Amino acid sequence: MEYSFEIVGVAPVVSFFDQQQEIHSRPVGAEYLGAYRCTLDAFIQSIETIPNRRNWQLDRVVDTVIHFWLNNAESVRHWKQRLEDAGAQNLLVARVADLEALRMEFESLLGQQP
Repeated sequence: MEYSFEIVGVAPVVSFFDQQQEIHSRPVGAEYLGAYRCTLDAFIQSIETIPNRRNWQLDRVVDTVIHFWLNNAESVRHWKQRLEDAGAQNLLVARVADLEALRMEFESLLGQQP
């Protein structure tokens, strides 16, 4: 399996947890992770919250996060500043996904368009 990791934004804590409840009620190809700090360690720790039902190879997911962190320093700095600007009641949100499942999800969404 191949995985992707991307920081997608900053969100209020309450909104993030509401969205998580909605996402877990239907199958999707991605998991959304939240962290109070913009650090590699914070996101690696958040990977531990991914449900076992995904059957993901968590070591490979961690490698994907590390690879992103090492190769996207400018993006990491940008999101770190956005999180600091937003204040303490917010989380940095990232998406980790099984690339094949995410591709199929996007294709099904596009196929539903009139």
